[in-house]
Amino acid sequence: MSLKTSIQTSDAPLGRDDLARLVARDIKPGSFVNLGIGQPTLVSNYLEPEQNVTLHTENGMLGMGPEATGDQVDGDLINAGKVPVTELPGASYFHHADSFAIMRGGHLDICVLGAFQVSATGDLANWHTGAPDAIPAVGGAMDLATGAKDVFVMMTLLTREGVSKLVESCSYPLTGIGCVTRVYTDKAVFLTGPDGVQVRETFGCTLEDLQALVPVPLTAAAPGPPRV
Repeated sequence: MSLKTSIQTSDAPLGRDDLARLVARDIKPGSFVNLGIGQPTLVSNYLEPEQNVTLHTENGMLGMGPEATGDQVDGDLINAGKVPVTELPGASYFHHADSFAIMRGGHLDICVLGAFQVSATGDLANWHTGAPDAIPAVGGAMDLATGAKDVFVMMTLLTREGVSKLVESCSYPLTGIGCVTRVYTDKAVFLTGPDGVQVRETFGCTLEDLQALVPVPLTAAAPGPPRV
């Protein structure tokens, strides 16, 4: 079986919305999930009601719905990235400290975060590039990276300069150590763990194409159960 037919599932790299749709599909029904600032916020737009997923936002809300549009926009109802959102039936609001207690207390099944770098062993760097003029933005990322049961990263595979963000070891300050279990990118979905980096599927490229871009040994993930 060729690599194309075994793990390539798209003839072109995925756009932001297609990637958000893929992440949403992979979230197990009944999960409590936090979506980080940036690309991850798009995931809320693609969750199906039958998944019964409860979204948490660190500024103090459970039961967040999709992004608000048009007449739905309420300036007082926003997520942690200041994006107007909707509320689902049963939504609740609480103090910022209580929100962080949810994050730190192991009550979240999954968090979806952006990243500057992810290492082959699942280390996460997403709050500071280390550059002297860069503005650090830790937010609740460290709390989420250590408190959530699973950490999914959603990012472009390459920087604007064409450098892989999936690396052997992170050169940027770390957010969490060995916390990332899956990396969703425009070119592939990667699984990280003790068995090294495995490629679940690719988009618009073969495994060989991908290996030429990424400075980490890659293997094709064995076929397995569904994506949850």
